[in-house]
Amino acid sequence: MRELLPVAEKVALRLIAQKQTIAVAESSAGGLIASALLAVPGASAYFLGSAVVYTREARRVLMDIPDPDMKGLRSSSEPYAELLAKQIRSRLGADWALSETGAAGPSGNRYGDAAGHTCIAVAGPRQAVMTLETESADRVENMHVFAATALTFLLRMMTPIG
Repeated sequence: MRELLPVAEKVALRLIAQKQTIAVAESSAGGLIASALLAVPGASAYFLGSAVVYTREARRVLMDIPDPDMKGLRSSSEPYAELLAKQIRSRLGADWALSETGAAGPSGNRYGDAAGHTCIAVAGPRQAVMTLETESADRVENMHVFAATALTFLLRMMTPIG
């Protein structure tokens, strides 16, 4: 996780300077995003909470997204990543939210996505979503790449335009 700290520190400094907060909903990164943000001293000033939304039951209970709200959506997709980010932001009252949902490996998921596929969303003053394909089946490496990419993507969205 140490390789995640430099970008997590940059995110933390920006949040602290702007007196803003963050919430995280992640799946295949397995808590690495939240862990990196919490490893920065002073996290209580900006970190409101997180959820590892790895199963349908976790989605229902932790995120309060019932099955009917999933009609036409599937996990490991950009629309689902957006829904997770918006939901965790709303539930915790955060200024920013970051979500990640994918297939770390060593095999793909039941939707046909290959290992190394993830979708990441940011919800807040700026909103964005992206898909990453690492083309790797290395589960642990993918988890770290997913977390690093998510934190970097968040930092880019937090950077003022101009």
